[in-house]
Amino acid sequence: MSSHIDERSTQDRPDDAVYAQRTHRLRRRLERLIGIAATEGNKLVPLRNGNEIFASMLESIRGAEHTVDMMTFVYWRGDIALEFAEALSERARAGVRVRLLLDGFGSRLIEKDQLALMDEAGVEVAWFRKPLYLSPLKQNHRCHRKVLITDEESAFTGGVGIAEEWCGDARDESEWRDTHVRVQGPAVDGLAAAFAQNWAECHDELFTERDRFVDATQQGDAIVQVVRGSAGYGWQDMQTLLRVVLESAEERIRLTTAYFAPDAYFIGVLCEAARRGVSVEILLPGPHTDKRVCRLAGQHYYEELTACGVKIYQFQPTMLHTKALTVDGVASLIGSTNFNRRSLEHDEEVMLAVLDREFTATLDGHFDEDVERSTLIDGARWKRRSPVQRMREAAVLPIRRWL
Repeated sequence: MSSHIDERSTQDRPDDAVYAQRTHRLRRRLERLIGIAATEGNKLVPLRNGNEIFASMLESIRGAEHTVDMMTFVYWRGDIALEFAEALSERARAGVRVRLLLDGFGSRLIEKDQLALMDEAGVEVAWFRKPLYLSPLKQNHRCHRKVLITDEESAFTGGVGIAEEWCGDARDESEWRDTHVRVQGPAVDGLAAAFAQNWAECHDELFTERDRFVDATQQGDAIVQVVRGSAGYGWQDMQTLLRVVLESAEERIRLTTAYFAPDAYFIGVLCEAARRGVSVEILLPGPHTDKRVCRLAGQHYYEELTACGVKIYQFQPTMLHTKALTVDGVASLIGSTNFNRRSLEHDEEVMLAVLDREFTATLDGHFDEDVERSTLIDGARWKRRSPVQRMREAAVLPIRRWL
């Protein structure tokens, strides 16, 4: 894993007194307004791109002795998909309780022979809301969470799906850019609860004698709050999380997201931050994106954002799939949530709110390196964009709440 932290990310890092003050204030705001206690004593390891992410996840699966619980939105095809199926199957054959939860829509492309392999080995596979069996009202609500927990002591979450698109190191358009994180410590319980919440909807048996319910132990120094967004209606905890963090920023906001299609309210939150003197930078996919309609919905707001002083970068080498946000060198959000209405209003999501200076500095270093491979949107030039581009943006506005 790269440990590079760019000079630009370290020169403005808060001193100990400022860091302690900001950490305490943000922690109490999040705990009080969301109602979920943060945990201390966590160890987090950021993992960048498939080479690091998949190697660490597979190592954890292969070393499991008691339980493996895994959920994902995307489980597609390719050698890496087979490698995961084989690793899960091997552990099941060895007597480990292995559960795999797949979204009924996102994982519909999984190969049938891999499902057969896991079924024969004893892996318990459950499907979250298969479209065929759903009412129209539930079709739009998906399980977008990505969680892996092994032996109740180590967990992973982030943006990566199980497919060949994520393999490699984001060197070209065939290797997507993404970020995951390995978690050890009390915050593992929060990720386990995210899995259990969705497993309970799909399976009669919530826990077995193989679940040891081990006591959480301190593994590091990071403070972590695990926030779950649920597929429903109305204001969600995920929206509160983003609102609190953005409105608490004093110096800098850095947002990286694969799908940028928020509502006008959150555009206003970003602009208001910029107007009060906060440096706001947004990193988005460039020419390589798998959802051009979503990109058009976000581009509708570029003119307003750049006019407020927000800097927008477009990543050039490949599809950018990372979902991360850092604030003031103090706090980070990392998980499955995109900055779009689908994630914030419709889908099952999970995010880690991390209060840790070193972890945040590492993500800021990754942001700096990604910006070096990105282009900056020129606000004046964007304002003069063609009528055809404007028409395309306007055309997707009626469906933006589903993007």
